[in-house]
Amino acid sequence: MKFIHAADIHLDSPLCGLSRYDGAPVDELRGATRRALQNLVEISIDEDADFVLIAGDVYDGDWKDHNTGLFFVSQMARLNDANIPVVLINGNHDAANKMTRELRLPVNVTRLSHRKAETAKSPRLEELGVAIHGRSFANAAEHDNFASDYPEKKPGMFNIGLLHTSLTGAEGHEPYAPCTLDDLRRKGYDYWALGHVHTRAILCDDPFVVFPGNIQGRHIREPGPKGCYVVTTESSGGCQLDFYGLDVARWEQVLVNVRDTQSKEEVLDRCNDALVELADGNEGKPLAVRVTLSGATPAHQALLSDQVDATNQIRSIAMSATGNRAWIEKVEFRTSPPASLSDVSETDGPLAELVQYIEELRGNPSSLQALSTALSELRKKLPDDVLRGPDAILLDKTDFLTGVMNDVQAILVQRLSEEPKE
Repeated sequence: MKFIHAADIHLDSPLCGLSRYDGAPVDELRGATRRALQNLVEISIDEDADFVLIAGDVYDGDWKDHNTGLFFVSQMARLNDANIPVVLINGNHDAANKMTRELRLPVNVTRLSHRKAETAKSPRLEELGVAIHGRSFANAAEHDNFASDYPEKKPGMFNIGLLHTSLTGAEGHEPYAPCTLDDLRRKGYDYWALGHVHTRAILCDDPFVVFPGNIQGRHIREPGPKGCYVVTTESSGGCQLDFYGLDVARWEQVLVNVRDTQSKEEVLDRCNDALVELADGNEGKPLAVRVTLSGATPAHQALLSDQVDATNQIRSIAMSATGNRAWIEKVEFRTSPPASLSDVSETDGPLAELVQYIEELRGNPSSLQALSTALSELRKKLPDDVLRGPDAILLDKTDFLTGVMNDVQAILVQRLSEEPKE
C-alpha cells in the first residue's frame, strides 16, 4: 500500500516580501501555492497512490472569492478521475467557523467532522484494509487534546491518525490541539499523519509520527525544500518514507564565513562562491536568500560602515552569478574585527574615549534602560511594519540595544578614523 501525506497547503497565501526585490518574477510566483498543489496531485497520480492525506490548512483563511475553492475542487477532481481517495481535516486556518464559503467536493474527498473524532468511511479504504481516524478544527483556536478522544484502533487494519497539532509546542506555531508523543503511542495506531508545524520532521518511527511541513515556503522563516511524504507500507508492518519536493520557489539562508579575508573584495568573492553553490543545489528553482556574513576579518569596519553598498554589491553578485535565479532578501552583518579594539581603546584621545564610552554603555543595564527611555519618542514615529516581525527594531528592549552596540561602535570608529577628503 502506498499513500501521500501532505499538510498546510495554504492555498493562495502570498509569498511575503518578494515585491521588494528588483527583478524578481512577482507575477509568476504569486501563484506558487497553486502550482505546488498541482505538483502534489501529479506526484499522487505518477506514484499510483492508493490514497492522499491532507492534515489541515488547505486554505489560508476565508477566500476573497470562490476562485480559490474552485481551484482546489478542480485538483481533487483530477484525483477522482484517477480513482484516488482523499481524506482531509480542517486546521486552524481553515477551521469550520472561519470559512463562510463552501463548495461541494468531489465524491472521492472525505472531510472528517469538526464535531467529534471519527473514522473515514470509504469502500476503497476498507478494501485496502486501512482505517483513518481524525477530527477537524471547529474553531481557529482549539486548545483541547483531540488525540485523547480518537477512536480505538481497528484490529487487523492499518490504523492512521490524522491530526492538526503543535504537540507540546513548536517555535512560531500556536499551541493548538496539544498532546504528547505518549498520548499518540497509547492509541496503538501504525502511523500519525500530522499537520500545523511547517518544518518537516519524523518525530518517531514506532509508530511513525510525522510532520511533512508545508508544500510551499512563504517567507524567510520557512526555508529549504517543501513538499510531501510518499509512504509505502511494508509486509513487516513498518513503513518506508520518501520525501518529494513540491515547491516552485524556495527561501534559503546561507552563512558565509569571512574569517581571514583581508578585504571587502575577498568577502564578496566568498559570497559569490556560496551563492553559486546554493543555486546549483536547488534544482534551478527561484530562490529568495538571506545572507549572513560571519567571522573575524580586517574588512569588518569597512563592511559595517557602508552596509547599503555591501548589500547592493551582494545583490548584484546574486543576479550575475546565478543567472537571475536568486534574489537577496536581506544581508545580516555578524562579522567582527580580527582582534578587539584594544589598539584604539589603549590610546589617548577622543576616539579612545568614544570606544570606552560605548563599551561601558553596553555593559551597564541601567544606562541601557535610560537609553531605551530616551529613544521612546523616536519609537513612536516609526512605522508599524518595522516594529513587528522577526526583524523588528526593538528600541524598548535593552538586549536589542546591546546587540546594536557592536555595529554602532564599528561604524563610528571607521568613519572617524578615515582621512578627511580634500
